[in-house]
Amino acid sequence: MITDKAWRQLEPILRRILSPRGTPPKLGLREFLEAVLYIDRTGVPWRDLPPCFGAWDAVYQRFRRWERNGAWEALWRGLQAPAAASARRLFVDSTVVRAHQHAAGGPGLEPDRDLGRSRGGFGTKIHLAACDERTALGVVLTAGQAGDAPAFEPTLRDVPDETTATAVVADRAYDSDEIRADLAAAGFEVVIPARSNRVDPPPHDAEKYKERQKVERLVSRLKRMRRVATRYEKLSGAFLAMVHIACAASILL
Repeated sequence: MITDKAWRQLEPILRRILSPRGTPPKLGLREFLEAVLYIDRTGVPWRDLPPCFGAWDAVYQRFRRWERNGAWEALWRGLQAPAAASARRLFVDSTVVRAHQHAAGGPGLEPDRDLGRSRGGFGTKIHLAACDERTALGVVLTAGQAGDAPAFEPTLRDVPDETTATAVVADRAYDSDEIRADLAAAGFEVVIPARSNRVDPPPHDAEKYKERQKVERLVSRLKRMRRVATRYEKLSGAFLAMVHIACAASILL
């Protein structure tokens, strides 16, 4: 999946975020990234990783080290930086991901694994802030039954400060006086349609609201990765790393 053009974009970011200390792993850096992309794209169990990538457990342990060190998020942040610096609007939305039975159970795991039961079943909700149909600027996980509005502030906090966006576009699930007041205080134009039960609904720019389809198209791009379309990871950190990888791939590939 990683073309020569894509590798030229990745190399300077990887040099910046990875430490040169220690013994180099047997599997080259480019081949390791290909192995993780293979896992994310196909959804196969780690033990079924093709032998051309070497020992599956070595690749898995290296993946987890990168997750704990924040390298996957740093890689995504490095790729998103140009889009963040030129963004005009932020589009906020969420999507529910069903959890596979392999994601459930297991003693001694995180007390809060961002898993819960909703009408759609057992799963996780991914909250996104995007600037276009390819680039996510903020990602937050909650349990599947969680509402959208309570996750709005954490999602916006995950957007880098360097963004130049001046408007926030979201659907009516985010229509609340508190959210509107906070956005106005931060200097954002609010493009959120009012709920049907509002007595005095505030207006919104209908033409700008039409652009909200960009975040829905981004969700579709991310879910081309089967490990994002279905949650197989027990640990919240490992699943978030898979989402960060999918966000990076959406920009790069």
